Amino acid sequence: MNGKMYLLDLRGEPCPYPVVFSLETLRNLDQGTIVEILADCPQSFISVPEEVIKAGYEMLEPPQKIGPTLRFLVKIPN
Repeated sequence: MNGKMYLLDLRGEPCPYPVVFSLETLRNLDQGTIVEILADCPQSFISVPEEVIKAGYEMLEPPQKIGPTLRFLVKIPN
């Protein structure tokens, strides 16, 4: 992937903080940035993708569950 990459590790944060911190971070990064979000709050598997899409960001792939870790790959549109 081309462009800027950013890792947002929210493992250990209880819900709703993964959604809150994800949206706050996405608002503050440059257009075109790809953000990998890691969380381990089970509700985040549905809430993070729903809220980032609702806010106008693009999910580059479906959410992934790797052991207890949830992984989301989000692009800030140009």
